[in-house]
Amino acid sequence: VQLVESGGELVQSGGSLRLSCAASGFTLNAYSIGWFRQAPGKEREGVSCISNNDGGTHYADSVKGRFTISRDNAKNTAYLHMNSLKPEDTAVYYCGIDSHPFCLLIPSQYERWGQGTQVTVSS
Repeated sequence: VQLVESGGELVQSGGSLRLSCAASGFTLNAYSIGWFRQAPGKEREGVSCISNNDGGTHYADSVKGRFTISRDNAKNTAYLHMNSLKPEDTAVYYCGIDSHPFCLLIPSQYERWGQGTQVTVSS
């Protein structure tokens, strides 16, 4: 049972990235999915989540209008599409799964995490 994030890299301010969260050993569509990030010296913060029950999405105010969360059940993978990236988006990004039908951007709700992928945005 594993979650593996990928897609993080060094990008210039204003650029775009797509992060992937691939699940193995279980069916991702049985869970709500969240993306979180953690910068050095800071706590893990919620970025976006998508609910298992109705596909509803939530975004942190800091990323609204720039980031989009999605899931591809056929590929057992979730994505975070990030546009108009800013230096303050620099962090390790993690995906997590939550058994609750409706997602929240609260780290303690999530029962399993991937190892993270580094996103660095240069100014």
